[in-house]
Amino acid sequence: MDIIKLKFLFVSVLILPLSINAQVSVDSLSTRGHTNNNRFKQLKDELATPNGFRTASGAPGRDYYQQKVDYIMDIELDDENQKIFGKEEITYTNNSPDELAYLWIQLDQNIRKKDAPALEKNGEGAEPILRVETFVNTYFKEPFDGGFNIDWVKDSNGIPLRHTINMTMMRVDLPQPLKSGDQFKFSIKWWYKVNNHIENRARSGYEYFPKDDNRAYVIAQFFPRLAVYNDVEGWQNHQFWGNGEFALNFGDYTVRLTVPADHIVEATGQLQNPKEVLSRQEYKRYREAQTSFDKPVIIVTQEEAEEREKTFSKNKKTWEFKAKNVRDFGFASSRKFIWEMMAVKLGGKNVMAVSLYPKEGNPLWEEYSTKAVVQTLKTYSHHTFDYPYPKAVSVHAKNQGMEYPMICWNYGRPDEDGSYPDSVKFGMISVIIHEIGHNFFPMIVNSDERQWGWMDEGLDTFMQYLAEQEFGKTHPISIEGLEKYPSRRGEPKAIVNYMSGDQSFLAPIMSNPENVYQLGPNAYGKPATALNILRETVMGHDLFDHAFKTYSQRWMFKHPTPADFFRTMEDASAVDLDWFWRGWFYTTDFVDIGVKGIKQFFVSDEPSNEVIEMLKNYGMTRADLPPVVFTMVEDNEEFKSEYKQGSPVDHSQELKSYMDQNSSATNSPIKIPKYFYEISFEKPGGLVMPIIVDYTYSNGSTERVEYPVQVWRKNDDEVKKVVASDKEIVGIKIDPDQVTADVDLSNNSWPKTEELSEFNQFKANLKN
Repeated sequence: MDIIKLKFLFVSVLILPLSINAQVSVDSLSTRGHTNNNRFKQLKDELATPNGFRTASGAPGRDYYQQKVDYIMDIELDDENQKIFGKEEITYTNNSPDELAYLWIQLDQNIRKKDAPALEKNGEGAEPILRVETFVNTYFKEPFDGGFNIDWVKDSNGIPLRHTINMTMMRVDLPQPLKSGDQFKFSIKWWYKVNNHIENRARSGYEYFPKDDNRAYVIAQFFPRLAVYNDVEGWQNHQFWGNGEFALNFGDYTVRLTVPADHIVEATGQLQNPKEVLSRQEYKRYREAQTSFDKPVIIVTQEEAEEREKTFSKNKKTWEFKAKNVRDFGFASSRKFIWEMMAVKLGGKNVMAVSLYPKEGNPLWEEYSTKAVVQTLKTYSHHTFDYPYPKAVSVHAKNQGMEYPMICWNYGRPDEDGSYPDSVKFGMISVIIHEIGHNFFPMIVNSDERQWGWMDEGLDTFMQYLAEQEFGKTHPISIEGLEKYPSRRGEPKAIVNYMSGDQSFLAPIMSNPENVYQLGPNAYGKPATALNILRETVMGHDLFDHAFKTYSQRWMFKHPTPADFFRTMEDASAVDLDWFWRGWFYTTDFVDIGVKGIKQFFVSDEPSNEVIEMLKNYGMTRADLPPVVFTMVEDNEEFKSEYKQGSPVDHSQELKSYMDQNSSATNSPIKIPKYFYEISFEKPGGLVMPIIVDYTYSNGSTERVEYPVQVWRKNDDEVKKVVASDKEIVGIKIDPDQVTADVDLSNNSWPKTEELSEFNQFKANLKN
């Protein structure tokens, strides 16, 4: 055979199929070129350029800095008039390389001014059905008029400072620019009216109990707080519109809280004067709790709390708390509170797990609250870092679920007779785990919640799922037919209904919380599911857990960005995940992978008519070819007439000769498959994912094969795989355990099954 014919041979046999595929792509794009739209394209265009502040590995750089803001505050709670009065002394340390001409301060309470623009941010129409209470509060009552009343802003010498309030931000102009490395001290005096958080579903405020004429206060965002200045934003002075939460600085706090003398108080930080504010018996129990590792010590009992409810002291007490290296401060105060705590050993030191609740929370809270706190601290510490703060407090508050350093508010209230369904029980445990878990994200790994809600909510919800499952192993579920903790979010199939929804109401995870229709699924559920899939299906536990812990420890007590997270997860695992971040976080694509078809083929020495024609086009015949074999698929006429006559390899003497020679040379027999299959997989959904397949054979056995996600890198619509087996394939099922969040199970099987009706039933169950 001459050289020219050999060239044609290899063109026809090896290159031509690739040329045909390439031609399809070119034809589909007409005659125009295109940019790189491959789903495995690197994320470099989307991520910020690495620099001295933040490295390409995802770690803080040699020039990384963050500002430090310390507060000394005197706060008084006026229970009779529902007002808070405060004065704060702020020490601002400029660790940036820049001179600052002014400081920006957050005034989040201003969202409750009756003319706040945030109250009109949403379009609305007449709802077809409303609760009577909602209708009355919306249309009959005068709107609550809250917000900060700033009495004055002064420097350390008592000289007034010029300041300008713009909605929820206040600019304080400095007498002279604050140089790098210098400090500036100033003070602010203010007051505001405390809102009823039950009526307006606010993050903080009071709940009124008409039966005993008492209030329980859960107070946060109660003081003017410095905005963040950093290498990413400069001043992060985005207005507070309600959904995007907080971007805050670390610092040290000394806070003196003056409240009615019969109130019990918990807050961020360690109590400095327990002997002064507690009775002798309460102080004794308080000390006992410090070394009680087996069960909580009840410091204020239900009976004692009920006695307190009957009287209203006109006297006052001041509770003093100190906290180091925290980004915020919150407190709870009421004469209704039952108070319990126990010690947890973490990293060689004792951490106090604390619960605070009124009698309305029992018996549920006494049974489960502190247990949930303990489980959270243990699970999160195992996967990130040992909890560094001295305590973690769970406070009962109706309709609440909100977090602050060392303290959080949580819902879950039994009926008046003390009974409660399992939904209330598990809802309460889950919200406690979630809100206590926020101590790790974002109270310590301090992301910018105002812009990237998923960086705290999504990571926390993922960790919540792990803690819930551990809680279920430690504490019996005791529900018939339920083998593990009924987590609401985290399981891949739980996000299917959202991801398969109307694209008009979907947004990528990488969206500002204010611009998202369904914030719960978007910022909580979808990123938690994505991380769960990453851990269980894409990376595996060892690689994921090491990378996730690396990220957590790199950025504890610092300000990470999304790029820092994405880069660290790859840097610490050697797994290229750009395709994953791009698909799951930057788009609203969904997973849908199916079996398009399956064909059998056999091997022959004789070419099919199609191959003969192809050779003819190159001026070749069968005689021009070296030893080769030809495949014929089941839709070929020759296959239909000849395949039944013997095994798939009986029609190739060339193959038999090769096997005999090879077997003799190696002195070992070669296993001859009896069946050859070409299986086509399609991807109607946009997200690329590994193809997890169960092949079922005629003898009843099943084999699981996982094709890596890279199988889609050159064809985004369809890929084919060949299976050679000594057993006949009688069934194929993709994603048999539903671990990829595939939105349509109807195309996951061959032969077709009743999966469609099961899928539709599953979606109906989710809606219900």
